[in-house]
Amino acid sequence: MEEKELQPKENKMGVWPINKLLVSMSVPIMLSMLVQALYNIVDSVFVSRVSEDALNAVSLAFPVQNLMIAAATGTGVGINALLSKSLGEKRFDRANLTASNGVFLGICSAAVFAVLGLLFSRTFFLVQTDVAEIVEGGTEYVQICTICSFGIFLSISVERLLQATGKTIYSMVTQMVGAVINIIFDPIFIFGFGMGVAGAAWATVLGQVVGAALGIYFNATRNTEITLTFKGFRPNAHIIGRIYSVGIPSIIMASIGSVMTFGLNKILIGFTTTATAIFGVYFKLQSFVFMPVFGLNNGMVPIVAYNFGAQKPERMIKTVKLGVVYATSVMLVGAAIFQLIPHLLLGMFEASDYMLEIGIPALRIISVHFILAGFGIVCSSFFQALGHGVLSLVISLVRQLIVLLPAAWLLSLSGQLGLVWWAFPIAEVFSVTLSVIFLIYAYRKEVKPLLA
Repeated sequence: MEEKELQPKENKMGVWPINKLLVSMSVPIMLSMLVQALYNIVDSVFVSRVSEDALNAVSLAFPVQNLMIAAATGTGVGINALLSKSLGEKRFDRANLTASNGVFLGICSAAVFAVLGLLFSRTFFLVQTDVAEIVEGGTEYVQICTICSFGIFLSISVERLLQATGKTIYSMVTQMVGAVINIIFDPIFIFGFGMGVAGAAWATVLGQVVGAALGIYFNATRNTEITLTFKGFRPNAHIIGRIYSVGIPSIIMASIGSVMTFGLNKILIGFTTTATAIFGVYFKLQSFVFMPVFGLNNGMVPIVAYNFGAQKPERMIKTVKLGVVYATSVMLVGAAIFQLIPHLLLGMFEASDYMLEIGIPALRIISVHFILAGFGIVCSSFFQALGHGVLSLVISLVRQLIVLLPAAWLLSLSGQLGLVWWAFPIAEVFSVTLSVIFLIYAYRKEVKPLLA
């Protein structure tokens, strides 16, 4: 591939009006993530038609899938922040090095998960349950997803390159094509070929591989601000270190969700396996609310990072303010849906009368924390863009491990399942309080000096 000639001109992230820029950067990602959330829900809807044990198998597999996504997206945050900052500083050679080393890290991560999935998938399920159908179906599902995880790692890596240079339309196309393929092939593999839970895994992997191939093509032919080439490539320790200085806290922060989910499943299964199925359904449904906000987050990070590198603090501040407004608006709509029609949401998953009985109050209680969560997500993206990923990590640790899990365990001692769900709103109050404190700190340290 011939190197593309790079012109030292101002990127749109440094000159466009902030509202127009944030919308143009975020909306394509938000739409693609909405489609991803849709296929996550469709995935479980089809699996629930097989049996409740099949639904439980997919639900209990969530921590492993979340761990892979955490590794991929966390590395992607590091790539995004360093690449955008390099472009803002007009350091195009470093931007190219960041791109190639980022893709290399994705390939290495996939290899690690393939080995772990092959060796430990069955053990992971046996620790949680002794129900044979859940163990067998879940083991097969996780092994397929991990051994073929190169699809998700490559797709997320190349999508972040497109996002970091403002090519969010192409990023949207890669994600949406992968998601649509998953939706189409889910019923074909699950029912048409009689593959059951394994069919859902193969449909997911197929969508990820096609998305990765499309992302590579768009970077090679449409991304004129970076040159992605591996001719004579050698890993660059300094660049990898810079990527992971932001990426590792993000990976740990996202991985905490896996630990929280695993721990909460252990608490809930002590009441009934139906409770774990409800928790799994909740996670699928809440992704339809959170994914657009995470899309906004992905659009914000390169804007803030670029203008931080270009020393334009006013643009950084306005981006964060608009982000809070948009994120909170999305969360309010999501909370309203969960409060008003939880019976319809659960009905999509062939919910039994008992599942409806305990699931309806569960969705209503958990969704209370949506109202505060948008603010916390925007704060995390701000910290990441400034290179303070550790602040986001601390907030996530407090929310999910230090507060949520202990609160859920203490509430479970009452013997009332309904009280356990209140751990989510309780944890969010602590999270938002800490976010405000860290926001003041980051502003005084990084932004205020630029205003002088």
